[in-house]
Amino acid sequence: MIERARIKLSPWQQAAVAVGSAVGALLDPRRADLIAALGETTGRPAFERVLERMKRNPEGRAVLLERPRVISAKVGHAWDLPENTFGAAYARFMGSRNFSPDDRPPVRFMDTDELAYVAMRAREVHDFWHTLFGLPTNLIGESALKVIEFEQMYLPMCLLSVVGGTTMFNEKHRTLFFRHYFPWAVKAGLQCSNLMCVYYEQHFHEDLEDVRRKWGIIPAPTAPK
Repeated sequence: MIERARIKLSPWQQAAVAVGSAVGALLDPRRADLIAALGETTGRPAFERVLERMKRNPEGRAVLLERPRVISAKVGHAWDLPENTFGAAYARFMGSRNFSPDDRPPVRFMDTDELAYVAMRAREVHDFWHTLFGLPTNLIGESALKVIEFEQMYLPMCLLSVVGGTTMFNEKHRTLFFRHYFPWAVKAGLQCSNLMCVYYEQHFHEDLEDVRRKWGIIPAPTAPK
């Protein structure tokens, strides 16, 4: 599935896609397809570093070997787990927003199968991170999660997404983000485990608060009224 979707680009084509995606994403930070294309065309060095970290980690190596996919056919059992579990919390997050794990755009511009999988994995665990950190899916929540993603993977796309997202804020939301969410996100992203090395699906049955403690997750604070 990942292999069939990939497109090989020459250097100038890659640059053109990166520039076009960057401009489009700045104009409309909600365009997930443009953000995905930007992440792939500018993120190869970052994904290579993530790949090496995964290879050095036992659980990360298991993820690379088995290549689990976050799709309905593979994670649907989360909806049947006890309500205190991580899997059930993920199911509530998805169900309350009418999200489907099958909605992520395919990886198109990575050179190798391994890097394509790492890029796909980074895309597919995004909603696990929303669940673990307790972040909403509004512009403030997505921007805060992009700060954490940058600290975890150093993807240039994450920084651009934060810049693009904050330009869409009104003055009240901009102040809320930089005074409340941004400092928390910086601390949370630095304190937690290497989250790309976690085989999340194997922890669905565990208590949500237990896995948060195990991985050093600091949930998002409640916004001041």
